[in-house]
Amino acid sequence: MRCRSSIALGVAYLLLMAGIALAAPPKGVLVPGTGLPVPNVSDDFEDEGWEFYTNMPKSSENLDENQRYPAGISKNDRWYEGMKRGTPDLVKRVATPPDGLPGSKGAMLLRSIHTGIPGRPSHVTQQDDFICDVENRLGSAIGVWQNPSVVTRVWFPPFDQWEKRTGASFAFRAACYTHATITEGPNEGKFGIQTYWPGMFVEFESKADGRHQQDGAYLRIRGNSYGGDFTGPRITKTGWWTLGMSVSADGKMHFFARPGLEDLTADDWIASEFCYGYRCEGLKTFFYNVCSRDDGHTWSTPWIVDDPKVYSVKLPTLARQPSGPQR
Repeated sequence: MRCRSSIALGVAYLLLMAGIALAAPPKGVLVPGTGLPVPNVSDDFEDEGWEFYTNMPKSSENLDENQRYPAGISKNDRWYEGMKRGTPDLVKRVATPPDGLPGSKGAMLLRSIHTGIPGRPSHVTQQDDFICDVENRLGSAIGVWQNPSVVTRVWFPPFDQWEKRTGASFAFRAACYTHATITEGPNEGKFGIQTYWPGMFVEFESKADGRHQQDGAYLRIRGNSYGGDFTGPRITKTGWWTLGMSVSADGKMHFFARPGLEDLTADDWIASEFCYGYRCEGLKTFFYNVCSRDDGHTWSTPWIVDDPKVYSVKLPTLARQPSGPQR
């Protein structure tokens, strides 16, 4: 019996690595959107006065150890520039694309040209970070015992509007923490609070590079217990998609996606992992990545998101109302 169980688990893992979702998620998987929306965080972009102050030049600490202040921040204090990689060049409230959520009139456009060091094109794919302020607005991370999850709607434009480059184009990710040996920073090598960033990347296959007969895309999941990425479902239909991530009480991350705007269900499960081998202790926030070739003149794919929400089965209380994100 033990041998058969091992074989079944091995087959399941190979299916996931091949991007083939199983018929049903394992027992205990938390469907993103379970519970109630956490108040005072996230956004719906319905305020016609919504605005983001980019405060260029952006940060590029990951490339040249340079954090450039003042950092970008939204007028409503709910979004801020990632100091590690910098903010997208264009952050703008736009009219909701066709067939959006009922009643939605506004969504958020994210787009970049200069994704690396300002004024120094690298001609290598780089990325910008756009972060939702969750932890600071709540006063703490959301513990796994509160069953946190996050859901977002994403507009996938027609393939002919994508940046003509094979590779990562966009990502929806979470910032989680655990106690482990710290892997970077001044406390590297010491035992303490380790932050890590699981998520879902949108990978484009461009026919323009001669390697693909037609344009296509798929989700790449980060990551497995060794920190490696693996292939998720293919994007066979553009337009609106619903993406979600959740953390169950055992510290495991769960990834979900479906075309359309309907709420996620167990049928939309992709994978469940102790990402990087960590057992998550809490959800700090979520964020988006926008990627481009960083050649100084080519715009990234125009990504539009709407109505991102953080959920919890046991709602956290608002510990304080901060004046803005702390960096």
